[in-house]
Amino acid sequence: MADQTESPRSYHIFITIMSKRRTWVCLFIAVYAILVSSSWNLLRSVLNWYKLQYTSSNSDYSPSRLPAVYASVVLGAMFGAMSMVAAMTVAVPAVMVIWISVVVLLAFFGKSRRVLVVEGRKITREVVGFVFKVLLKEGNVVAAFCAVLAYFLLIRRDFDSY
Repeated sequence: MADQTESPRSYHIFITIMSKRRTWVCLFIAVYAILVSSSWNLLRSVLNWYKLQYTSSNSDYSPSRLPAVYASVVLGAMFGAMSMVAAMTVAVPAVMVIWISVVVLLAFFGKSRRVLVVEGRKITREVVGFVFKVLLKEGNVVAAFCAVLAYFLLIRRDFDSY
């Protein structure tokens, strides 16, 4: 009977490992390494595509700027998405701490459990909506900046090759 109530040893080891701060730091670094690696591969593939398009249209004496626009938009979108992921990884724990603090303060003011559930749902909806709007706005700003910068760098590189 005692075996049924006790948790397996592997569960305790897992909880002990996951409760350490360095474990979360290592997971955070591993996720970022995967994101940077995949974005680096995407960056190289977009630039190789652009180079292929530029060299194929270079046979004419009027190269099209459309591949540069396309490549810069893809690069801007990629870096915008990366910035939103980075901001979200920082924002989610902070938002959770704030949300828990507000719900605990409501509980201290004598709110009943039903009222706490209703207020918690309202707070969750408001906080998630606000965070989503801010992340979307920041991601769009970064994407637009990176797209314009990439466009001018690609066009400049094209003109330097003549």
